[in-house]
Amino acid sequence: MIKTSIFLLTVLTLGIFSTAGAQTTKKMETNFNAEQKKVYSTIERMVTAFHNNDIDGVLATYEDDAIVMFEPQKPVTGKANLRAAFIQFTAMKPKFTFSGHEVYISGDIATHIAPWTMIGHLPDGTMIEQSGLSVAVLRKQADGTWLMIQDNPTGQFLMNK
Repeated sequence: MIKTSIFLLTVLTLGIFSTAGAQTTKKMETNFNAEQKKVYSTIERMVTAFHNNDIDGVLATYEDDAIVMFEPQKPVTGKANLRAAFIQFTAMKPKFTFSGHEVYISGDIATHIAPWTMIGHLPDGTMIEQSGLSVAVLRKQADGTWLMIQDNPTGQFLMNK
């Protein structure tokens, strides 16, 4: 089970990975081909669900055995664990700004990369500001949709060591 700590809560808020209610660079998005737009729409659906406190909607954008690195080098897997983690930080109502989005596809695997900054509030009201690099790996499903299989909102971790 995911332990509750201020560090974990801070890390959890770092990586909401797309643009619902956030600023972003539209130029990159308009250059996406049709398949890249489908990948990007999965990211947008996830963030929209997050901003609406729709945890089922958030989880619907992940495969059942997906992993999320809420904390560097500590992957979390399993819908119950992911649900608990996402519930913990929705109360912080973080606001994200993105400087762009890249989507690369090879066969039925895609990578979404997005640098971000976030301002949010800890449960005690303390404002936090963080930045990082979100790296998500998605797999194309039989119905043509894309779901996340790996999600690392702290993709910059090794560079900052």
